[in-house]
Amino acid sequence: MPRRSSSSKSERRALSAYVKLLRASDTVHALATRDLSQWGLTASQFAVMEALYHLGPMVLSEVARKILKTGGNLTMVVRNLEKRGLVKRIPGERDRRFVKLGLTEKGTRLIADVFPKHAACITGLLGKLTSVEQEQLAALCRKLGRELQACN
Repeated sequence: MPRRSSSSKSERRALSAYVKLLRASDTVHALATRDLSQWGLTASQFAVMEALYHLGPMVLSEVARKILKTGGNLTMVVRNLEKRGLVKRIPGERDRRFVKLGLTEKGTRLIADVFPKHAACITGLLGKLTSVEQEQLAALCRKLGRELQACN
């Protein structure tokens, strides 16, 4: 018979909150990803296109920082978007070693169509919470994120 480890009340509470946070995050992410699949986009592809749509052309490292990915993770994502004709590489005007990534006309049309629909999907998913609960959730996530960044 397995022996239960003795854990403190604070440890049980922290682990319970952690599991609930992960489950909720996974569920929201899965539903949002399923929404994006109707346009043939992954969550990472959408994130790249959304950043370029709202912020304009950027070097790959800037895109990676904006969407919280590493440059290495982004290489395949960008390559697949290029194959579909949704993004393009733009050589630097002064220094050709610095290549920016930008949306093509086709990419701009797609993200302009997808973004409001996907935003409505997210609004619907989080609409299960009241506006006050959404604000509380945002504040708690921000607080946790900042505290954890300070640990690094």
